[in-house]
Amino acid sequence: MKQQLLRAWLKRGWLARLLWPLAKIHGIAVRLRRALYRSGLLRSERFKVPVIVVGNIVAGGAGKTPLVMALVRHLRSRGLTVGVVSRGYGRFGQECVEVTQDTPVSQTGDEPALIQRSTGAPVFVASRRADAMRALLVAYPATAVVVCDDGLQHYALQRDIEIAVFDDRGLGNGWLLPAGPLREPWPERRLQGLDLVLHTGQKPAFVGFTSSRQLADHAVAANGSRVALTTLRGRPLTALAGIANPDAFFAMLRARGLTLDKTIAFPDHHHFEAHDLAACAGQTVLCTEKDAIKLFSMPIPARLNILAVPLAFLPEPAFFTALDALLVPLISQLPLPHGHQIT
Repeated sequence: MKQQLLRAWLKRGWLARLLWPLAKIHGIAVRLRRALYRSGLLRSERFKVPVIVVGNIVAGGAGKTPLVMALVRHLRSRGLTVGVVSRGYGRFGQECVEVTQDTPVSQTGDEPALIQRSTGAPVFVASRRADAMRALLVAYPATAVVVCDDGLQHYALQRDIEIAVFDDRGLGNGWLLPAGPLREPWPERRLQGLDLVLHTGQKPAFVGFTSSRQLADHAVAANGSRVALTTLRGRPLTALAGIANPDAFFAMLRARGLTLDKTIAFPDHHHFEAHDLAACAGQTVLCTEKDAIKLFSMPIPARLNILAVPLAFLPEPAFFTALDALLVPLISQLPLPHGHQIT
């Protein structure tokens, strides 16, 4: 056993081995923090409605936001009134804000804005997710279920269902930050309340539910008009993306038969400015829906045609079946005024 551990340790890169002591400290801190919340020494708030938390074990984006939107649509199809809360990563300000069509993205963050505009569900952001929950339930008292976008490690908000999302990176090298990508120990975390695991990539690294993830057949202009992707084939195109994995977006465009003369990758949650588009004058630029939330609100230079390509994301049916089974006892415990049942 010791020899196996030694071989696994040596297989990691030199930087990971160098950072291994810090990863051990991180693991101790994670376990201690979780124990303090479970013991009640650190305060954790519970609300009157079921809370579904969607988050990552691995640092970086893995498809949480598309899953949140898919969950909202599914729960609504079951007759439930759904709300969403988020920290609003990348926004300016710390106050609690309701996300509306007219709220500047700089005050909400791009992902909450995308969720609200895509689903129409009430969305609130706050630096403390419990504050967002409180404001949501005051403004929309008929809310039957709340989905929390990210926050798997935010134990100050109690939850009823935990969902972890993984992409094709899997567990990486299997080590905790900073020696590896893990925020929490794995598989230890799976045995501590985690209910569902969903893989958003094409090559799941371990057991869990799967999902389909592909681009839609059309792109959308700032005025809402649609352009079929087939009409863009053979034309010179530029693609840009300010997401966790820009190359994945570029590869999906190419898989649709599109020719990309230029690709521009920005950091995730990038705050676009006019100079970011200066080199694209006179071109047709393809971007993600998340980027379009910010780009479409900017003054667009003349002769620049920006088109957002939506993502068609759908978990396998068995995932929703498992989710419904977890929700049934929770919804049945709701106070009568809500009047919602899953059958």
